[in-house]
Order: sequence, then C-alpha cells, then structure tokens
Amino acid sequence: MKFLATFLIAAAVSGSVSVNAFGQTKKADAAKGATIAGQVCVACHMADGNSAGAPNPKLAGQHAEYITKQLMEYKSKKRNNAVMLGFASQLSEDDMRNVAAHFAAQTPKPNSAKSPASRALGEKIYRGGLAEKGVPACAGCHGANGSGIPAQYPRLAGQHADYTLEELKNFATGKRANDANSMMRATAVKMNDKEMAAVADYIAGLR
Repeated sequence: MKFLATFLIAAAVSGSVSVNAFGQTKKADAAKGATIAGQVCVACHMADGNSAGAPNPKLAGQHAEYITKQLMEYKSKKRNNAVMLGFASQLSEDDMRNVAAHFAAQTPKPNSAKSPASRALGEKIYRGGLAEKGVPACAGCHGANGSGIPAQYPRLAGQHADYTLEELKNFATGKRANDANSMMRATAVKMNDKEMAAVADYIAGLR
C-alpha cells in the first residue's frame, strides 16, 4: 500500500499516467490524441502542433506533462484564457493526456530570430541573466538549447517570439499566475519591454 500511495502521488504530479476505477494505470494513447487534435486543436495549433504564429504557441515536441498541466489549468480556470477554457472544457483528463502525448511526439519545425540588433542582449539574458536586476539565466531551467526539463520546465526552443513576449508580459502583470513557485512572475516583473522582446526573439532561434 505504501508503494501504491507513493506511485499515485508521483503520477498526480507528473500527469503522465491516469488511474481507472480498478486502480490500474493507463498509458496515454497518442493515436487517440491525434484524432482529438484533428478535431479540436487543428484550427489554431495545426494537426502536428507547428502553429503558423502568435497568438497560438507551437506545441510540437513540447513535454507531454507540461501540455497536460496547462490543459487542466485552463479547464479549472487557474490559467485564464477564455478561448482555451472553451476547448479544454470539452476534454476529459484522459483526452488531455492523449492529446499531450500526440503533440509531444511531433517534430518541431525550426524557427529563427528576426532581430539581429537585439541578439546580444537576448543571448545575455538567456544564458547569463541580468545580475544587476536579479534576473536568473533562462538556461538554468529551460536548458542551454531551450529543450526544457520534462514535467518541470517547458521546451522553449523555436517558440514564436510574439507568443513568448506576450506570456512574459502576462507573468509580469500577474495576468498569468499558474507558474510553479511564482518563479516566472518573480523573474518577468524585473524585466523591461526591451529585455523581454530581446530574449523572446533569441529563444525563437534556439534549436
């Protein structure tokens, strides 16, 4: 029983498995997720998760645990977005895990930075932070190449710069408040618009 309790706690945190009425665990079904994505997600995110641009983030290659968490929090209104609330409300937790497994298995298409003038600033923030402002390096949580850490920190590499910038602003203003330990809010609030734009553009070119 002690092992089962420990396992169920870990599962709840990771969002990677679900448990049925008989206490049996089920793995996510990416094929079912693909069907749902083709019906519910395709208009904004494309069937393979490589959306055309902001305001719709790229989901291809994103960690399944992260996608599942966001969908659950859209549905519970912990993450505030009226459009995503409408879509997430249609999905069961199994649906969410299946969709997440589908998008996680897709190959993200490379993106590119578009502002050479701000590259140095964006790279400085991403790799070294801004010590004078108490802004930590993005790479500390999201990885040197933006690959993130499964179940903890999302993949950022190749994300649309406009989307990343908008989310940084949302964290800074408190409009988005579903980050673990308030880390992103505490970081973004110390950055100005120029710094946010520079690091968002730099992230778009990571691969």
